[in-house]
Amino acid sequence: MGRNTPARYLLLASLLALLGVVLLYPIWLTVRGAFLTEDGGFTLYHVLDVLQDGSLRGGLVNALIIATATTILSTILAMPLAMVAARHHFPGKAFFSALVLIPLILPPFVGAIGVRHLLGRAGSFNTILQDAGILDAPFDLFGTGGIVGVIVVEALHLYPIIYLNLLASLANLDPALDEAARNVGAGPWTRFRRITLPLVRPGLFAGGTITFIWSFTELGTPLMFEFRNVTPVQIFDGLKQMETSAEPFALTVVMLSTAVLLYLVGRILPGVRGVGASAKASRGDSETRLRGVTGLAAATLFAVVIGIAALPHVGVILASVSVEGQWYQSILPRAFTWSNYEEALGHPLAIGSIRNSLMLAGIAVVLDLLVGILAARIIVRTRLRGRSLLDALCMLPLAVPGLVMAFGYVAMSLEWPFRGPVPGWLAAVMPSSMVSALDDGPLSGVADILGADPNPIPLLIVAYAVRRLPYVVRSTVAGLEQTPVDLEEAARGLGAGRFTVLRRIVVPLVTANLIAGALLAFSFAMLEVSDSLILAQREIHYPITKAIYVLFERLGDGPGIAAAMGTWAMLLLACTLAGASLLLGRKLGAVFRA
Repeated sequence: MGRNTPARYLLLASLLALLGVVLLYPIWLTVRGAFLTEDGGFTLYHVLDVLQDGSLRGGLVNALIIATATTILSTILAMPLAMVAARHHFPGKAFFSALVLIPLILPPFVGAIGVRHLLGRAGSFNTILQDAGILDAPFDLFGTGGIVGVIVVEALHLYPIIYLNLLASLANLDPALDEAARNVGAGPWTRFRRITLPLVRPGLFAGGTITFIWSFTELGTPLMFEFRNVTPVQIFDGLKQMETSAEPFALTVVMLSTAVLLYLVGRILPGVRGVGASAKASRGDSETRLRGVTGLAAATLFAVVIGIAALPHVGVILASVSVEGQWYQSILPRAFTWSNYEEALGHPLAIGSIRNSLMLAGIAVVLDLLVGILAARIIVRTRLRGRSLLDALCMLPLAVPGLVMAFGYVAMSLEWPFRGPVPGWLAAVMPSSMVSALDDGPLSGVADILGADPNPIPLLIVAYAVRRLPYVVRSTVAGLEQTPVDLEEAARGLGAGRFTVLRRIVVPLVTANLIAGALLAFSFAMLEVSDSLILAQREIHYPITKAIYVLFERLGDGPGIAAAMGTWAMLLLACTLAGASLLLGRKLGAVFRA
């Protein structure tokens, strides 16, 4: 560990200031807007009005129902898989362990395209049951509201996050505890309930927190199911009212406060914190080899869950090769075509969105690497006061809903220096001539969302970078923790400067971790939903996800092109997740931990 020099404190202060501007400031503007009166005073009226509005209150209840049901269903899917994978070796384990991450390669709102074809009223499932004589009329699994469809799609997408965290927690358990309980006659259920579950509760909470917040604030999936009576969609619909009404601000704050409150309540529950410390394994645990029927049962468990989770992917692929109107009340499309892929590579909206996403995600990843390396070095290699705050801020985007961040950037675009006069507190310390020069938004042409001639590109880049910074920071921290500091100290002892040590020693040693973090950041930035749907208001600026949503809403060949673009997106995420998994192994779960 190096000395706490002024240069290091200056770097720490600079990083904290940067994160304060691009992370905390947008959140603050959203919170302030919910309590601000027209004359600049404070009021609770806007928030109380939201809580008293039956429609808005119902949307919040629906969001909670979706989040709770999604988290429970995800846990039910993930728990048995993690228990089997952590303690047993069975035929095909390596193969199934790779496939279990399949749901992460498709954004849930894209998976909704496939699920509607497979499980909808005129979909494959109903057709099979009717052809078999089991049903006389099609059964509408999703009802008129679509809430069941939202829950199913999000749970099938998010259960790997809980699985990864549970797997890491189970790997740390001391097998002697389970053996001792078995020796005194405790059965499997008793050992699970009294020993395993309490000890893996921190990991379960870590994965469950991400799953709950993600599904609670998910915007794209309800939109694809046309389920609009839910808080994220109500915020999206109220975006245009931001300049004239405080209701969207108040609704966003209510959603954020609910998520934070539930998170804090969970953190203080007995057993969530501090339990894992006593669970560290005192010796390595050899896996039990399952053969014959038991081995087949374990493999079948994985195959069934993975098969169900892959249904949205299968549906999207089939929809992408289906001729328009030829997959209706049939098990499979009646006619196939490759024209949707040709259109996806030639349609102006599709090509422009791909180009935009590549540019936005590429620049965002470069920024993440620059900030992530510096932040990880301070977190791991120093004892500076405030480094824990830096670590918390770097990971905060995992806990703050993406919808709240996107809304905050819109709010930021309505404030000085993008719009309006110089704030009074700043004008008081500036010369009058400078105040006149900087009045009326000196950066109005740099970034704008709701104006007549919007330019969301800078804010999209910042939003993508902030949202995906935790992946780069966490993977880099993991690499530095495994790298001895002796090499750096030896280089400095030979006269090498800090930049030389960073370039010649540190970066080469953590290259694999940097690549893994960059792959995750790039792929998830390419397929970012909330920021893309909210910040990009004109077709010329649409990223891939906004283009998929718009195309899916269009009549004619739009849904087919959207499915083809979703398939390309699936392929991209599959490659990047496979690469990150190979580079990080079981540490991949730490990337998805708040």
